[in-house]
Amino acid sequence: MPTFAYVAVDAAGQKREGVIEAQDQKAAVARVTAEGRFVTSIKESAGGRTTSSAKQEEKRGGRPSRNDLALFTRRLSDLAGSGLPLDRVLQVLSEQTENASLSGTIAEALDDVRGGLPLSAALAKHPKVFADVYSMTIRAGEASGMLPQACERLADLLENEVSRRSLIVSSLVYPAILTLTAVFVIIFLLTFVVPKLSSVFEGLGDALPITTKILLGTSGFIAGNWWQILLGIAAVAFGLRAYFSTEAGQLARDQFLLNAPVIKNVVQKSVVSRFARVLGTLVFGGVPILEALDLAGLAAGNRVFRRSAIQVQNDVREGRQIGLSMKDTGVFPPVLTHMVTIGEETGDLPKMLERVSHSLDFEVEQSLRRLTALVEPMIVLTMGGFVAFVVISVMLPIFQAQDLVK
Repeated sequence: MPTFAYVAVDAAGQKREGVIEAQDQKAAVARVTAEGRFVTSIKESAGGRTTSSAKQEEKRGGRPSRNDLALFTRRLSDLAGSGLPLDRVLQVLSEQTENASLSGTIAEALDDVRGGLPLSAALAKHPKVFADVYSMTIRAGEASGMLPQACERLADLLENEVSRRSLIVSSLVYPAILTLTAVFVIIFLLTFVVPKLSSVFEGLGDALPITTKILLGTSGFIAGNWWQILLGIAAVAFGLRAYFSTEAGQLARDQFLLNAPVIKNVVQKSVVSRFARVLGTLVFGGVPILEALDLAGLAAGNRVFRRSAIQVQNDVREGRQIGLSMKDTGVFPPVLTHMVTIGEETGDLPKMLERVSHSLDFEVEQSLRRLTALVEPMIVLTMGGFVAFVVISVMLPIFQAQDLVK
């Protein structure tokens, strides 16, 4: 069915833009007029969105951030719970939202809702903004008559994601700065300082200490082959990027992260926490358990857990309990499998999953703080050790030359 982009004036005299599906232009005008708007211009739009909305999205750089989406969902929860009509809620949110791209998307959803579509279906038309987890939860909330509660759960989920990402970024900023500084110092010493000293030690020949020989050899190799080294690094980076774009590469990467020394506990707990939180949100909203397991596996962000979730989904389809199926995979930790089993026995699975996610979130936060406290001195010691090695390698030949003079 053709899509038409229109500009109209509402009863309050305000200019409104939107898109609408209709058999032809005449039918599109009739539909807009039936909504109490006077059409000033209308034309067929192959892309399904207004020109101004597309320009706004391009200006904003495309997809809204998680923070924008979390704020929108929290406002949606509050307004939906206040008893306002849904079209009025979306109109207010479209005007309140600061992100131009998201505001345009909400305006399009408003037009669809006024055209008779459920909110979940209107949001599902924008999968790049509203993921399947989002639209499915909204759909379940609509079906159960618990839309405000479903929106509140979604808002909690998104706000937790924003908080987690902010914590990770803030935890990595200082170590990243230290690492870059260390790399810069090492490159500077090896490419500028040491080569100028090499001519001083040429006369000593084999009498040079082993540390000085290693330093001069490394410096000479880098100075003489720097472009081959850069090409090699670029080739490795390109190859890894190509490999990680494949399903096998992504699975290998996710498996490595789950077993990598030092960071494996943080990664495992983060993935399990997200899986439990998404699964609890979907089950609370009334999404069928098989669909909830499938979406939670996708949302976990790890291919290993995705495969395990599919295995659990197949077992549950055959009549097995969720907790026992999770335990048999060997991937889900006992803290999750036990709480899921208890939730199944008590009939309060969403509450148990929420408790698990809260507990794991606290553990992840503490682990990140400990990891940051461990990494920072390690970087400082590594950089200090290399500088000490350079100083010793430079000073030893000087001491030897003084002894020969004496």
